[in-house]
Amino acid sequence: MKIGMPLNYAGGFTETVERLREYEDVGLDVVLLPEAYSFDSVSQIGFIAARTGRVEIATSILNIYSRTPTLLAMTAAGIDYISGGRFILGIGASGPQVVEGFHGLKYDGQLGRTREVVDICRSVWRREPVEHHGRYYDLPLTPERGGSGLGKALKIINHPVRDRIPIVLAALGPKNVEQAAEFCDGWEPIFYLPERAADAFGESLAAGKAKRAEDLAPLTISVDTQVIITEDADELAAGIAAVRAHLALYIGGMGARGKNFYNELAGRYGYAEAAAEIQDLYLSGRKQEAAAAIPESLLHGVALVGSPGHVAERVAAFAEAGVTTLNANPIASTHERRREDIARLKEYVS
Repeated sequence: MKIGMPLNYAGGFTETVERLREYEDVGLDVVLLPEAYSFDSVSQIGFIAARTGRVEIATSILNIYSRTPTLLAMTAAGIDYISGGRFILGIGASGPQVVEGFHGLKYDGQLGRTREVVDICRSVWRREPVEHHGRYYDLPLTPERGGSGLGKALKIINHPVRDRIPIVLAALGPKNVEQAAEFCDGWEPIFYLPERAADAFGESLAAGKAKRAEDLAPLTISVDTQVIITEDADELAAGIAAVRAHLALYIGGMGARGKNFYNELAGRYGYAEAAAEIQDLYLSGRKQEAAAAIPESLLHGVALVGSPGHVAERVAAFAEAGVTTLNANPIASTHERRREDIARLKEYVS
């Protein structure tokens, strides 16, 4: 199992990147760059590639709407080139709040767009003249769909380092998860509960794997979690509070009523009643009460919070459930403690 870590640079981007070398030294395998409606992640990844030498670098995630498929492919090939083949293209549908609210683009056709984006990216990396006439993307643009008729099927000028850059799909919904298992290299779920993952995702994963092409390697599973390994009561309490606030934000406030993917996932894990209460509290402005309503079993199931023995047991549970990468966000209060926790995780999976 690999250990990944989302880059949290609240204290300063340059300083954080310089300290990535220390995480590399203790065994960090992957660093992930988020992109929601903050600074773009691509420019920052270039900086990270220049400052590191071994760690893989992944987007987590680039949405499939705000960049064209060929631009996604060019970007991935460019980062893979400057990093010496260390890039992982993490993509996802994001949500209407970002796609429509920030980018002004219609949030439609998530499944169809995802399939077409993946097909086009792989065609670009193989240096094929890109010709794709799908429901959402028309390359070259034909006169029937508004083109001048002068477009030409072009292939990328440069030779990519790899003709098969890994594509990881962030997905929670049943059909999206099925797509990840069918034609992507990896799948990235959030709030992964090993003991109930089969109930929430098993059917979709099985359906997708039944259609998976033979030339694709086994599906990787990269799960997001939070980690603090301690027996200090005060440190543990602070860590649990942070996890509660994080879960409450997503289950309660990340989306509207009836359109909150994380709330729906909690329901599929068997916490539908609690999820409804958390959302009611959060949307009414009672955020602390929403955090307090997070069930203990859910909190300790999806997060790595507790004593060394407890966390080691949870890491083993993730491994047994098929997880191949733990994207662990260290939440201790100091850099030294965060580095120690990543080092311990690496020991647990070695």
